[in-house]
Amino acid sequence: MRQETAIVVGATGAMGQVIARRLAARGLKVIAVARSADSVAALAAGQPNIVACVADISADTSIAAIAAMIDGPVRMLVHGPGVATAGGVMSAPTAAVVDAVNIKVGGLLRLVRAADGQLQRGSRIVAIGGHYGFEPTAYAATAGVANAALANVVRQYSWAYGSRGVTAHLVAPGPADTDRLRRVATSRGERDGISADAVLDEMRQESAIGAFTTVEQIAWAIELLLAPEADALAGGTLFMDAGRRKGLP
Repeated sequence: MRQETAIVVGATGAMGQVIARRLAARGLKVIAVARSADSVAALAAGQPNIVACVADISADTSIAAIAAMIDGPVRMLVHGPGVATAGGVMSAPTAAVVDAVNIKVGGLLRLVRAADGQLQRGSRIVAIGGHYGFEPTAYAATAGVANAALANVVRQYSWAYGSRGVTAHLVAPGPADTDRLRRVATSRGERDGISADAVLDEMRQESAIGAFTTVEQIAWAIELLLAPEADALAGGTLFMDAGRRKGLP
């Protein structure tokens, strides 16, 4: 029996590295997709279950590049590329917002099309969205717009693939203490005239438990979706925001 495959886009990011290693430890062959040849090679070094795939998910050329790496059934797709932090809705360049949607939404379309022929009953399509897609804010335009659109596409995939027994899922973390979050905090601090550390303290207090989500928690949730019982989560969103959301549902 051929080894099952997971494909992780954004594999060299703070979250992607932890996700790739966790899925590899699970016994899946992980195709780690990133733009930087050096970074993805470093991730794969010494990891027999991780193979490097250099591709730019913002371009259609990535479809063939990823497809060429697949040599067995695909158990899981994980789409988690980062997008630029470009400020709030009043100042973010329109090109940055368009680019974010291309990377998040267009990228997911490309990933799914690359793997379509190897998806089977029980396969999972997983996109990593984010808190700002559901709780809009004036200072994170790219993340808010792109992640809201991503949630819609995931729901569409749930219906498109449901008859094949393939399920689609969105994981929506709250802010995680990564370099990207610190860039967001810097942008918000410049707007409000306070330090980035003060912004981070404020953001912690937005959580019911006064905490950020960790990348390890996100990787745990993604691995959890491999369970057969996760069929019941088809089309749904796993909110991992440490109690930030106030709206219903």
